[in-house]
Amino acid sequence: MNKKLKVLFILLAFAIILTGCGANISVPGEVGQDIISADKALNLMGNKDVIIVDTQKSSDFKDQHLTGSVNISRNDITTFGPYPNMLAGASKVESTLANNGISNQSEIFIYDNNNNMDAARLWWTMLVYGHDTAKMKVISGGLAALKEAGADFTNGDYKVEKAEYNITEKNEDLIASKADILEKLNTEADNFAILDVRTAAEVGKGVIPGAIHINYLENNQDSGEFYPPSYIQRYYPDNNIIPDKEVIIYCQTSIRAAQSFLALHNAGYRDLKLYDGAWIEWSSDNSTPKGMLTGAPVQPNAQDGS
Repeated sequence: MNKKLKVLFILLAFAIILTGCGANISVPGEVGQDIISADKALNLMGNKDVIIVDTQKSSDFKDQHLTGSVNISRNDITTFGPYPNMLAGASKVESTLANNGISNQSEIFIYDNNNNMDAARLWWTMLVYGHDTAKMKVISGGLAALKEAGADFTNGDYKVEKAEYNITEKNEDLIASKADILEKLNTEADNFAILDVRTAAEVGKGVIPGAIHINYLENNQDSGEFYPPSYIQRYYPDNNIIPDKEVIIYCQTSIRAAQSFLALHNAGYRDLKLYDGAWIEWSSDNSTPKGMLTGAPVQPNAQDGS
């Protein structure tokens, strides 16, 4: 091998190492824009007009919440029919947001006390109904991270001036139905992946055939904060969840699935769908096929989790 070819080979190998295995992120400017650290959130709160949304249960919110925050709980943005925790209609979401002083132009920071899943579910709901992604962020690590960052907390009820919120669209491209999945399974195409984010015990009782299992908690560090995009961009491709494929995500009722959706979206994945009916719908239909997992997720091939 001559000297020029050897140099070219070394440079190519180095580029492959830097880019990782298969992560083809097409929106680098938007990577990392959906999740914000508690420290950074607190700094921005003091310099701009941001609405802070606490997504705890109303009883937990009354016990303690970030001073100045409003409360939008899971029940405020979901419906209980035909299956639990499904996406609420536009009118209910409109009322919920407006009653909490949120307009279409509002910039919001969202947090929870539940492994980032309820904050992510509100974020996903607003994404579906057309809120500008640049104007909403989830605070990584939620309430615990805010406390660690020195935030002020209070208790009791709150008062807020009502705003006007108008929903003009519903992005169906972000939602998968049972029929959508059955059609894909019947075509035996390889341009999609199904991601089950439940626990090992849950998936041990059955999955949608061909599903890849990655517990949603794998998105969180020990501190409860999300792993950064660089980690997600390594970990998921190592488990055959790559940006080039459509990824359909589900759990039992797709609240946890919203957290994985957010982690992937924050890492630059864009062809994502949440199966809102989730395993509770799939498993209750005797006609749908069920499968079993063939193996556990592999560990990422990089050593840092920063």
